Amino acid sequence: MNPICQTLDQWAEAGWLRRLDAALAAFLSERDLDASPPLLVAAAVLSQMEGRGHTCLPLAHVVAPPLALLAGPPEAQAAVHALWSTLPTTLVEWVAALRASRVVRDARLDDDNGQPLVLGGKEAAPVLYLRRYWDYECRVARQLRQRVSDRVPVDEAVTRTWLDQLFPTAVCQEAKDAHRGDTFVTDWQKLACAVALRARLSVITGGPGTGKTYTAARLLALLFAVDADAQGLRVALAAPTGKAAARLKQSIDASLAQLQDALGDRINLSELTQRVGAARTLHALLGARPDTRQFRHNASHPLDVDVLIVDEASMIHLEMMAALLDALPPTARVIFLGDKDQLASVEAGAVLGDLCRDAERGCYEPETLRYAREVAGQDLDLIYQDHSGAAPLLAQQTVMLRESRRFGGPIGKLALAVNQGDVRASLSILSQDKTGAVVSLAASGPEVAVQLALQGRAHAEGGYAEYLQAMATRPDFGDETAHTEWVRRVLTAFDRFRLLCAVREGDWGVTGLNRVVQQALACAGWVKPSGEWFEGRPVMVTRNDPTLGVFNGDIGIALRPVTRGAPLRAYFMDGPEIRSVGVSRLAHVETAFAMTVHKSQGSEFRHTALVLPPYGLGMLQRELVYTGITRAREAFTLVAADPGALTSAIQHPTQRASGLLTLLADD
Repeated sequence: MNPICQTLDQWAEAGWLRRLDAALAAFLSERDLDASPPLLVAAAVLSQMEGRGHTCLPLAHVVAPPLALLAGPPEAQAAVHALWSTLPTTLVEWVAALRASRVVRDARLDDDNGQPLVLGGKEAAPVLYLRRYWDYECRVARQLRQRVSDRVPVDEAVTRTWLDQLFPTAVCQEAKDAHRGDTFVTDWQKLACAVALRARLSVITGGPGTGKTYTAARLLALLFAVDADAQGLRVALAAPTGKAAARLKQSIDASLAQLQDALGDRINLSELTQRVGAARTLHALLGARPDTRQFRHNASHPLDVDVLIVDEASMIHLEMMAALLDALPPTARVIFLGDKDQLASVEAGAVLGDLCRDAERGCYEPETLRYAREVAGQDLDLIYQDHSGAAPLLAQQTVMLRESRRFGGPIGKLALAVNQGDVRASLSILSQDKTGAVVSLAASGPEVAVQLALQGRAHAEGGYAEYLQAMATRPDFGDETAHTEWVRRVLTAFDRFRLLCAVREGDWGVTGLNRVVQQALACAGWVKPSGEWFEGRPVMVTRNDPTLGVFNGDIGIALRPVTRGAPLRAYFMDGPEIRSVGVSRLAHVETAFAMTVHKSQGSEFRHTALVLPPYGLGMLQRELVYTGITRAREAFTLVAADPGALTSAIQHPTQRASGLLTLLADD
């Protein structure tokens, strides 16, 4: 065996690397018998980074020992230093070693002969890719450039008239009152609608309560009003999870109904509402197929849609984004909604973060400023103008909503402080809030989290007792209408509280807390576990199963069906509808008293408890805490064993390596 591969195998055996990381290096050494040590080491580190959500490896990261990536005990750090003492010390030498191998393609110089690794990036900042991630990024960049460049003719006068009706002056006055003393007051929602109208792709980003779906509903109404073919407009709604999709549909429908009341007979939005079908998960929209990464809809078999609105776009990983953009007809519009500051996707890529790199600053070119003034009636402050002379193309189709009309009070202030990296303000808000909306609880063990789960806390009573009490009101067997309403009450009550975890494993993680919460509820007589399945067991689907109509992230509860003696079924809320699946058919689920923050995206709970473990503080991220806080509507509780956990998280913003912006800038 190659000596480097042998070393990497030993590291994997010790748990310093994944076995997959060492296996990639071994595979490459078999493909290239002359593979150099820098190549094999870079490949293992690249694989390790992919597992952490990065899409590529900036080679500058491996010139010096990458201790932050290959974290471990002191002996691991010593081994890393020892190996790196035998490797090149300059970036030029690393690049030369990679270019010399037959398993590496230099994207600027070499033909594509199926090489498993690709060397990309700029000459001064080279990056290494696994072949498939290079392909994904190239496809996404190509589609993005094409769609934002494909400008749609806009009748500016007609559009201005309709925008003034959709966003009346009274709404703007609220913003002025909120910003009393400001020289420039911008209705960002109105601007976002105008901008989205003129191209095949747009991005609307903003924090909780900034009105992303409110804006999307008005954009649909605007399209319906100005499109000559509005009667045949095909509209689709989608999100990464079933919960997020259901919330998107509910919000759009409610906004359109309110808008119809405001506009009267000037437009018939009821017809538009009927044309907007049920929101679906991205997997369902694209036609996921069992046992394959391929979808039924692709470039050869595109989606039958004219307008696609995708919510919670921060959760979309690179591979899914490539598949989605490929499946869109060239003439279709796609509007991405999402909070750029939330956690990035679990899988590799931080696509929304890349797309919104310039959202805070605007970076609008003169033509965009003119368009904003003439079509949306918005004179943008010069701070949002691009002064480089080379305004980013994507920035012209990106609008950040900046005024939260719902998410205020202590929860909103805490989320803002965390998002801004302000440790002092965050700790002050947690310690000084007198309303009970935000509370920090020190914990020597997970029992504090268990107590919250059982009955909540002062100013945030309930916990899971509420859904279990609802279960006790079960109607008589045989009454289907009463049974459906009962199921809805149980599911709604369960969604009022949730334990969110930063990690999966251990006593402070999802697996440990699910176990002890279930035991505590059983001891209190709330549930009666007898094997894997029992009435009242909350479950989360962990794998898409289109044949059953369940998808990764869906949450349901095992309950007795309407017929006496029938076996348990898992019931799921799909917007206002209830659907169920026999529990014996659900092979890929896990108990869901506790869930990871990642899995909670797209959901909101009346009371959210975020549990931070006493270990791995360097792995806690600012975005994780921000996302956990913004899942709470009325109450947020932080449970931390280590008083430094919150500080550590706030001080560590997520940084994912990606070459997407470089590819977007290339002609």
